[in-house]
Amino acid sequence: MFATVAFAAAIAVNGAKIDAIDHSTPAIRDEIIDAVNNAKTTWKAARPTKFNNATVADVKRMLGTVLPHEEGFYEPAAKTTWTTTSETIPTEFDVRTNWPECSAVTGLVRDQSDCGSCWAFGSTEAFNDRHCIATGDATTILSPEDTVSCCSGPKCAFSMGCNGGQPSGAWKWFTSTGVSSGGDWADNGKGTTCKPYSMQSCAHHVEPPAGMVSCDDLDEYKTPKCTSSCSESGYATPYSSDKLKASSEYSVKGTENMQKELMEKGTLSVSFTVYEDFEAYTSGVYEHVTGKSLGGHAIKMTGWGVDNGTPYWTCVNSWNDSWGEKGAFRIKRGNDECGIESGVVAGDV
Repeated sequence: MFATVAFAAAIAVNGAKIDAIDHSTPAIRDEIIDAVNNAKTTWKAARPTKFNNATVADVKRMLGTVLPHEEGFYEPAAKTTWTTTSETIPTEFDVRTNWPECSAVTGLVRDQSDCGSCWAFGSTEAFNDRHCIATGDATTILSPEDTVSCCSGPKCAFSMGCNGGQPSGAWKWFTSTGVSSGGDWADNGKGTTCKPYSMQSCAHHVEPPAGMVSCDDLDEYKTPKCTSSCSESGYATPYSSDKLKASSEYSVKGTENMQKELMEKGTLSVSFTVYEDFEAYTSGVYEHVTGKSLGGHAIKMTGWGVDNGTPYWTCVNSWNDSWGEKGAFRIKRGNDECGIESGVVAGDV
């Protein structure tokens, strides 16, 4: 069922909250770092050098998805049938190693830049991974730019570009409209994809590597204009012919069903609540220790495992590979930590 106009208004309010935030409050504070590390929990917190000047505003701009408990959340019908049995679920699994022929796609860590487009990345990347797993096509890279700029209105659960959106809405759009190819910011001008990402890659909450600027130093990006043609004049395939469509969209309920789905079809699109302490994450299995909620964030989930007795999910962020564990993070599994098991969507390709 399509989201209603009332839902659109709710999402508009949620999007406005991304902008209506405190530009003076430091994003990382000593008391948060100390609380995490003194608790001797399953992960490590630290203050990256370049993050000293970042505010809560800088963090919230990179979030932006509607969570299951919020008004306006769109959830497709749940999948109910798998061929995998509970008894055959292994202790650990990762999409990125299970299908090595697709590692160039599934292992790609992308960068949303200074835009609340996490929902477009968490969905487009999962679709991209599943396309490779299903077809063997390890060369096509799909475009979060096309998703963030063109997936809007009722066909996309009223997603709002850089002001936030829903992976579930994007999966609906993949089935009705499809998404074009599109590389990263560095691919602009190469003519190798239809719509490469137009917003500059930047260092998220870490010391910028050589040749990269800090996201804190970039102006806030606005949603790119939706166009019906490729932005790359050197790309030979017309936009309309470049589109890939999904054949279905659905939600996945329960930890075992999530595991079965990952084993059979590949990457999942998931959402969770970001708390202040998550911004200090550097390594380990994340669990919320302290700090207030900053908003909803969407990422892709690639697998699971156990670390010193702690079960976890493996997720890939869209803050490039200089953040976290080479662009990924692990989060506790089995207790719906920060809602990570509540907003799970995917589809067939």
